[in-house]
Amino acid sequence: MSDIPFTDLAALALIALASAALAIQWLSPRRSAAAPVPTLAELADAQASATPGGLNDDPVFLFDGQELIEASSSAQVLVGEAGDMLTWDRLRRQLLPDFPAFPVDPAQVRDAGRLTIPAIDGDPQGEALCEWIDGITRVHLRAGTPLSAGDLPLIAQELDILRSATNAAPYPAWRVDAKGQVTWCNTAYARLLRKVRGRDADTAQPLFPDLPQGLSEKRRLRQPIVLEDAVHKLWYDLWVIPQKRGSLCYAVDVNAVVDAEAAQRNFVQTLAKTFAQLSIGLAIFDRNRQLALFNPALIDLTDLPADFLSSRPSLLTFFDRLRDSAMMPEPKDYAGWRQRLADLVEAASNGPYQETWSLPSGSVYSVSGRPHPDGAVAFLIEDITAEITLTRRFRAELEQNQAVLDALPEAVAVFTPDGTLSFCNAAYRKLWGVDPDRSFAQYTVVDAARDWQDRSLPTPAWGQLRDFVSVGGARSPWQTEVPLRGGGRLGCQVQPIQNGATMVRFDRLAETGDKQPGHTRSSAES
Repeated sequence: MSDIPFTDLAALALIALASAALAIQWLSPRRSAAAPVPTLAELADAQASATPGGLNDDPVFLFDGQELIEASSSAQVLVGEAGDMLTWDRLRRQLLPDFPAFPVDPAQVRDAGRLTIPAIDGDPQGEALCEWIDGITRVHLRAGTPLSAGDLPLIAQELDILRSATNAAPYPAWRVDAKGQVTWCNTAYARLLRKVRGRDADTAQPLFPDLPQGLSEKRRLRQPIVLEDAVHKLWYDLWVIPQKRGSLCYAVDVNAVVDAEAAQRNFVQTLAKTFAQLSIGLAIFDRNRQLALFNPALIDLTDLPADFLSSRPSLLTFFDRLRDSAMMPEPKDYAGWRQRLADLVEAASNGPYQETWSLPSGSVYSVSGRPHPDGAVAFLIEDITAEITLTRRFRAELEQNQAVLDALPEAVAVFTPDGTLSFCNAAYRKLWGVDPDRSFAQYTVVDAARDWQDRSLPTPAWGQLRDFVSVGGARSPWQTEVPLRGGGRLGCQVQPIQNGATMVRFDRLAETGDKQPGHTRSSAES
């Protein structure tokens, strides 16, 4: 080495020193233990002076274990006054909202050698690069675009606002990666997780494991959380919004909605079971005049097929089908029938509607319409053939009995226990010159006695008859003779009949001189 000039040795030494300084400045994977380490702040200041009015370096931190040993200018701006006491754990807590997969301990970086943690938005230009360099952990926050020194405090303030907003939100929000693991969550999600799985639950394991992956657009779905008793469930509406390398999820508590829907279904099922037992056909049309509900009795009464009713026909189609199958009266003209049907619907919409259909088959249906809430209309169809037949038969029997009694020569009147005239024949009306059926008021035995007195001579028989009609209990029939004002005599026979009623019969007697006016004889004397 004595042959080498001193100037050459000095030049070689300077070159070696410059190379070592340059290698340390760029934090190469290997550094010399003997060479001094330039500070990153000096390097950042040098870059700032090289770029007037701006700061184009990314935040960089150097850690020796848990302790911070250096930070660039932009990094110092991000951490603010807490930079002197910054540790790995504190930096991790500050970065977790943006980098959920940030390593828990520098040892993870040591084992891996190099870790790249993507930002929460999945943008590849925003990431945290962690490197292990000879016992020093380097954290480099790579930004997509250069930041000016004036922008950094505003961004930190905005991040703080966004962090506070998401943590104060009442709805759980979280992010999952492409493998379905939770990489970030807000306070509401963490609170729900602790409520369901306990305080020591693993936050990386999703609370909703069945979320779809690889979506191209946002999707809404409803999923339950089964509690530990495997009986009760918590229902949530989930919004899954796809992002790069994962999805952002939101949950809304819909337990009240689910309970209301279950109560509504139970109520509808109860109504359906009740309607199924009715013998009256039920057809409910919604506000759009589509068949919304019907019961089995409607099928039996109308002979309409179930598949037709299940297809939710319109109201006009429903009645057209009834007309075609002769299950409603045949209209004289179709146009008039459609107008009549429109009037029927209008009447049912505005208030109760009632109509009787006499079908060609001889059956008689009672059709009634009722308005329902929200513009719906309900129609009830009841088969009243037996009732109508019984009524007609009863009316025919009454008319026949009336005709038989009207053919009798005797005047007959029947009074109820309260003294009201319930029946009289034609001979009675002709004898006393009255027609009680023409009066709207009740015709009583008092009114009848007044008419009897006007046409007869004074006799105590009418008072006795009034008392007899109103007296309850066991009674014996009796008869008497009454003289008329115009001459002649009437035989009056009073007889109790069923249910406390009294029948009175009058007939003219032949003239005989041995009978006294007003003489009353009981049935025993007769």
